[in-house]
Amino acid sequence: MTDRTPDREQLTDLLSQQWEAIGILVADLDEKAWRKPSPLPGWTLFDVVAHVVGTESWLLGDTPPPHDPLRPKTDVRTLPHVRNEVAVLNEIWVDRLRPLSGKRLLALFDEVTDRRRAALAAMDEQAWQTPTVSPVGQVPYGRFMRVRLFDCWMHELDLADGIGRTVAEGGGRAETAFTELTLGLGRAVVKGAKAPDGSRITIDLSGPVTRQIHLAVVDGRGAVLEAAEGEPTAVISMDSGLFARLRGGRTTAAAHRDAVTVTGDTALGERLVQNLAFTI
Repeated sequence: MTDRTPDREQLTDLLSQQWEAIGILVADLDEKAWRKPSPLPGWTLFDVVAHVVGTESWLLGDTPPPHDPLRPKTDVRTLPHVRNEVAVLNEIWVDRLRPLSGKRLLALFDEVTDRRRAALAAMDEQAWQTPTVSPVGQVPYGRFMRVRLFDCWMHELDLADGIGRTVAEGGGRAETAFTELTLGLGRAVVKGAKAPDGSRITIDLSGPVTRQIHLAVVDGRGAVLEAAEGEPTAVISMDSGLFARLRGGRTTAAAHRDAVTVTGDTALGERLVQNLAFTI
């Protein structure tokens, strides 16, 4: 499966829409609601938005606020959900922003995302294509921004699930986020599902994002195919919203047994469903 750097104008517009959607979703939360738990371990709804603020601030060259000496200092590396250096930086930003009120955090979110819109609008094509360190390795800056869209889109779902609201999960932002959800599936097929050589798996997603994802294992390597090649060994059918949450590690297959159908080699298909998560 080929992966070209996303179009600059299209993706920056989608990012702007995504930030606006998050702002609207949390605009009416009171202070008690801000502190409700999210689907992410250790994070409240406040923390989810603080994480977005922190990452976008970091991309602007900002550093985390200083630690308040009146607050107990947390060694974020000891937290069970912190597993790598990216998570350490995320957690530092979240921890430093926690003393703010929800209202102040939302104002900061609006200010930071407005600055990011301006920075992206001023960026030329050369900068968009420049290799940049990102959570998925060194990639063109434009690819990194697609990762940012995916991350923010997933966090919109986290916020909606934590609040108990339904949001639109289809459209351009979702379609673009699904590119990131799909890319690493070859690894899940081999490392997680232990699919043998010659295996062909189709994941059939119903709306709001409707698509078929075709996977194959050749010479011990899993790959996402542009189109199906032969009869599938297994077919997995589910709703795209559940697929996104399974890939994001927000839930487990065991909690949604009736929402997933596997035909063909059911053992193989079920192993893959149980090993879809690649992020949390």
